Amino acid sequence: MNKILVTGGAGFIGSHLVEYLSKKNKVIVIDKLMHGNKIKLNSKNIQFIKGDIRDAQLVTKISKNCSTIFHLAAILGVDIVSDRNLETMECEFEGLKNVCNAAKKNKVKKIIYSSSSGVYGKLNYKINVKEEVEVAPISAYSVAKRSAELYLKNFFIDHGISSIAVRLFNVYGPRQDERMAISRFIKQAQKGKDLTVYKPGNQTRDFTYIDDCVKVFDLINKKVNGFHILNSSKGEDLRIDTLAKKIVKSFSTRSKIKLIKVPQKLEEFQVFKRCGNSKKLFNLINYKPETTLEVGLKKTIEYFKINH
Repeated sequence: MNKILVTGGAGFIGSHLVEYLSKKNKVIVIDKLMHGNKIKLNSKNIQFIKGDIRDAQLVTKISKNCSTIFHLAAILGVDIVSDRNLETMECEFEGLKNVCNAAKKNKVKKIIYSSSSGVYGKLNYKINVKEEVEVAPISAYSVAKRSAELYLKNFFIDHGISSIAVRLFNVYGPRQDERMAISRFIKQAQKGKDLTVYKPGNQTRDFTYIDDCVKVFDLINKKVNGFHILNSSKGEDLRIDTLAKKIVKSFSTRSKIKLIKVPQKLEEFQVFKRCGNSKKLFNLINYKPETTLEVGLKKTIEYFKINH
């Protein structure tokens, strides 16, 4: 049985990944529980450690005998990041450095890093964006993510440890908190409130259901070696106002779509179109996301109806 370390493993994506991996692996989780512990599965294969990835000694200790490190720990949420830019960057820089040094010392075979489509910045591409295009990160969060990608590239060159950066687009599903659009819309609809959509409303995003995201991470671990930067997206444009309308229809509610002005501190995160081309990833792992938006929304809404 392999031993795997997941940093940030108690978060939304991390908790789903930990539970999936623990079916066939021993999984060590480190998380400082900034947003609570979202791990729902009680398994003897999961060992939880409350701690900060900026603690180099701790990261080195808990990664001993691990074959892979999934590095997902980060400060997330545009509202939080915009207020804590320096801490966001420090968490990325120090955390990744500690993960890489621990991997080198403990002879870990692979690092899989959670990057972000935010590295593409405000550039509005006419077609679904590929990894090879010039990036233009603006926010502290996306600048830190791009710097981490370059760090991993050179870490692989110097030490030969497989290092894969996965540029996640919009992942959604059960357990996601209300800082993200789909969860926020569902919560508003549940309460019969108007769904607040940032103007102009016809901006688009590319949504992937959490189960598909987890499968992608697992297959990257099994099939991909060397250094890669990979988009992980569904490749489907969806207007945000259309998404909100779909959610309203799923509830017996009088909620309406209310267009609101983007708060000034969040303007740097706004982009009109963001849709990914993941052909490079799909060719490497021989898998494409399977969950339709309708099925994914249904599962997510059912979760919120039961748990909130």
